[in-house]
Amino acid sequence: MPDFSLYTRMREQGTLAETPQDVPDARFALPSTINWMRALALLVDDLGLNFRQAHTAYANVQRRNLTDRELNSVCEQLLFALHQLASLRALAVVENKADVARIAIMAWYYGVYGAASAMIAAGDGAFPDTHAATAQQWDRQFAATGLALAPFGDRLSALTTAVVEQELAPVRARGKHSLTIVPTSAEQAWGCHAEYLAGTAKWEQWNIQERVRETKDFKALGTESFRTAAARGFRDAAFARRGIAFLHEASRYRGKANYRDAIYLAYGRSVPSLLITFVDDLASVLSGFGAMAAAYASRRMGRDLWTDFLDDLEAKRSLSLSPKTEWS
Repeated sequence: MPDFSLYTRMREQGTLAETPQDVPDARFALPSTINWMRALALLVDDLGLNFRQAHTAYANVQRRNLTDRELNSVCEQLLFALHQLASLRALAVVENKADVARIAIMAWYYGVYGAASAMIAAGDGAFPDTHAATAQQWDRQFAATGLALAPFGDRLSALTTAVVEQELAPVRARGKHSLTIVPTSAEQAWGCHAEYLAGTAKWEQWNIQERVRETKDFKALGTESFRTAAARGFRDAAFARRGIAFLHEASRYRGKANYRDAIYLAYGRSVPSLLITFVDDLASVLSGFGAMAAAYASRRMGRDLWTDFLDDLEAKRSLSLSPKTEWS
């Protein structure tokens, strides 16, 4: 069938899982995926975010007497993060990055997730058991208190229209740039950074509205829209209770790779050329986030325990990546 086009068929007819209106337009989805990570990689490099810089930034963080299980959890989660980083470094040598782009995003996310979990455990001994709870706890403990280092520290304290507009303003003041265009400077990268935060806010607002529609009180209004004051009241109250930070952005990013249609990242002859630096960017960003987490954990553990941990990993690791190279 010479005229067969999977992309056209999906856009016109949908699938068993999605109507045509729900099938994303790959012309916009793919650039934002690539360019947000390019922007973050540019910012990590421009800011010089590595273990030594982060260790200095956390100079005022005090050592805490971790219990044995807390210490074990911190070290375990950091090892998870190191393993995912090693995976990305290995995937970066694959000739066609389209072959590995989807699993590379997954490795990146779980590296971020492990590093964030280590920070939480080192901070107060908590260990949330869901991704959503981990994102919320990391926001409260680090982003909201100023302990998350740039470019990972920006957040929105609530999702009401007024708060989003007010708190996005200083983020957008650092630079303006469309996510559909590759950033090439730190200023453009900050613009992409702001747009992804804004997009994540809209995505979270949509999710909240869908959940509000399913509540008993909203159904009692007998409406599907938010045009009435009562309906908006339910929605805005839910918006006010929800803040978002970097881990929410990372979760959204992972969700695209894990659940999007098969066309995403795998269809189109131009895709491999667009992804040339993509896996390297994922690795650079995870390296920066992991360095931040390791530096914070090292302060909470204290010098002697941190040295013992690194020595043990260095002596017994099966990975090709040296923890002392990353975290010393």
